[in-house]
Amino acid sequence: MQRNAAAKAESASRARLRAERDAAGALRLVLSGHLDVDSTGALWREATLAARGAGRDALVVDASGLVYCDTAGAALLVAIEREQRAAGGSFAIEGLRDEFGQVVAMLRPSEAAATAKPAKRPSFLAGLGRSTLEVVSDLRALVSFVGELSVFTLRVLRHPGELRFRDAVTVADRAGIGAVPIVALVGFLLGLILAFQGAIPMQRFGAEIFVADLLGISMLRELGPLMAAILLTARSGSAFAAEIGTMKVNEEIDALSTMGLEPVRFLVVPRVLAAVAVVPALTVLTSAFALIGGLVVFVQLGFPPVTFANRILESVTVSDVVGGFAKALVFGVIVAAVGCLRGLQTGNGAQAVGASATSAVVSGIILIAATDGIFAVVFYVLGI
Repeated sequence: MQRNAAAKAESASRARLRAERDAAGALRLVLSGHLDVDSTGALWREATLAARGAGRDALVVDASGLVYCDTAGAALLVAIEREQRAAGGSFAIEGLRDEFGQVVAMLRPSEAAATAKPAKRPSFLAGLGRSTLEVVSDLRALVSFVGELSVFTLRVLRHPGELRFRDAVTVADRAGIGAVPIVALVGFLLGLILAFQGAIPMQRFGAEIFVADLLGISMLRELGPLMAAILLTARSGSAFAAEIGTMKVNEEIDALSTMGLEPVRFLVVPRVLAAVAVVPALTVLTSAFALIGGLVVFVQLGFPPVTFANRILESVTVSDVVGGFAKALVFGVIVAAVGCLRGLQTGNGAQAVGASATSAVVSGIILIAATDGIFAVVFYVLGI
């Protein structure tokens, strides 16, 4: 008997839906019982199909019989209203208790959101102007950062005791010694490929011996510093941006400024000096392994290793080596400075840290390529 009584009580509390037409031809949906999360799902399809059947006729929801209505039930009433509004008919709710009506009002979209028009796509000129302003702002920040970095670097060089020497050594260890395996591998493969590709057309003229000249000049003067800088940008420049960016997100940069410590002197200068110290060494390593890779191809062509060494010593001049070292020093400054700048410009959130790391790599490679072009023009003018 208790089970039967409980079943009858549950059946009586369950929400019911009845559709009927009144004398005016309007469709009435009569709801009764408990319109809660348990019963709404069973009525949802039936109620929405009935609302669609009203078409452009008037639709009236009679909610006077509702004993209870939670958020799920209010969502059903909003969905019925949306279906009727979309069909172009009128809609009204009758007999809904005030406390239930407040829940429906919270779920109903506001008039401003319902009538809001999609934003217009900016014109080409507007987009061009916005991009120009972003570039100008970025250049202004870059110039300001370069000036501040130059001031603090000269200050540290005049007063070496102000340099955080332990941090500089740690950064140099991570950026330099940690990069030796990848630099050696890339350098060896680059020399191997360059010598092999150069030997193919030279065989037509019997000039395979000049593969050593090609490899020596190109690696020591151009590709050695360039590849070392690009690898350092991808490996260490992004790491600088991520480290400082994380500190910016955690408000550690603001804490340094509050304590009177300049972030550029405290964080950037040690990294820049460490990069300047390790890039020439990585350049030498890249060039050395590239020459070893070229030597493998040279020996396969039938020449002894001593011939390879003699051709390198004869073709490569002191200006080639000095020019490569000059590029390496400048590239080291660019890699570290750009990575730290992007880190200091990090916004809020974890996504901003990743964006800063990506921007550091892209900006670093672009500036390295542009600087290499400037070096090429200067060397041409100087006759080097």
